[in-house]
Amino acid sequence: MKLIGGEPRTDNDLEHLFGRLRHHERRLTGRKVAAPSLVIRGAVRVLSAVLSWLQPVTPAQLAQVDLAAWREEPRQLGKLRQARELQRRFRQHPEPCLAALEERLVKLSLPP
Repeated sequence: MKLIGGEPRTDNDLEHLFGRLRHHERRLTGRKVAAPSLVIRGAVRVLSAVLSWLQPVTPAQLAQVDLAAWREEPRQLGKLRQARELQRRFRQHPEPCLAALEERLVKLSLPP
């Protein structure tokens, strides 16, 4: 796999990259399909896997983690989880969700 400027040169290189990632994911988890967490944290996991393949990470580099950003991560994931929950509720029961949205719209459009 040849990278130019940090990106795969061809589509074949990109497919090879994702195939390699899937292979390692299956070996780590024992699953035959992608883990559900790959959907949520996929961008971070793909990036960290590729970077560690190109240049292994040392313990000294891991110790240089920005603690504020690390502590912010659960909050960001919570926001994403809440958005997915709202989407699931809408798919299961769209009528109450649409009625609530319509009520909010009416309140916004009417003068106080």
